[in-house]
Amino acid sequence: MKRNVILGMLLVLAILISGCTQAPATTDKKDAETTDVVTTASLVNTEDAFIKAISKDGTWIIATLGDLKIDSDLVLDGEFVNGKKDDAGNDIVQRKIGLYTQDDARNVTARFTLTAPKITINSPKASIEHGTFVGDVYVTATDFQLKDQKIEGNLYFTNPEAQATFKMDATSSVTGVQELKQ
Repeated sequence: MKRNVILGMLLVLAILISGCTQAPATTDKKDAETTDVVTTASLVNTEDAFIKAISKDGTWIIATLGDLKIDSDLVLDGEFVNGKKDDAGNDIVQRKIGLYTQDDARNVTARFTLTAPKITINSPKASIEHGTFVGDVYVTATDFQLKDQKIEGNLYFTNPEAQATFKMDATSSVTGVQELKQ
C-alpha cells in the first residue's frame, strides 16, 4: 500500500510539472515574412522608390514624404492584403497611395503633390488619399476610391465595372472629365 501511495504521488507530481512547463515557441519563417510584407508601408521620397513601391512586387501602402514629379507613365499593379481580416475571416484586399504625412492621432500634417503624365490603377480596392495628383488617371480595377484627394486632370474608366464601383468622398475633386474610355 505504501508503494501505491508513493507511485500515486509521483504520478500527480509528474502531471503538475508537465502542466506547468511551456512548449517552446515556434516561428514559421515563411509566415513571419509574409506578415511583414503584408503590413509594411513603403515610405518614399524618390522617383525610383515610388515606381518600385507601386509595382506588383511593391507594398500595399505607399506613402510619399514630399512632392514627386515623375516624367513617365505610372502603373499601380498587383493585388495586396492589408494584414486585417473581414468578419468572415478572409484577408482584406487593399492598396493605398498616401500623398500625406500624419501624426500619432492620424491627423494629416502635410499634403503632397504627385505629378506624372498618367497613372493606371490595376490594383483592386485601391485608393489615392489626402493630396494632389497632377495628370490623368486610368482605372481598370474595381472599387477604386479617392479620399480627400484632388485630381488635376481627367479620370478615365476603361470598363463599366470600374466606373460603377468607383467612390469619391465629398472632399475629393477632379478638375477634368470623369468618363468611360474603352
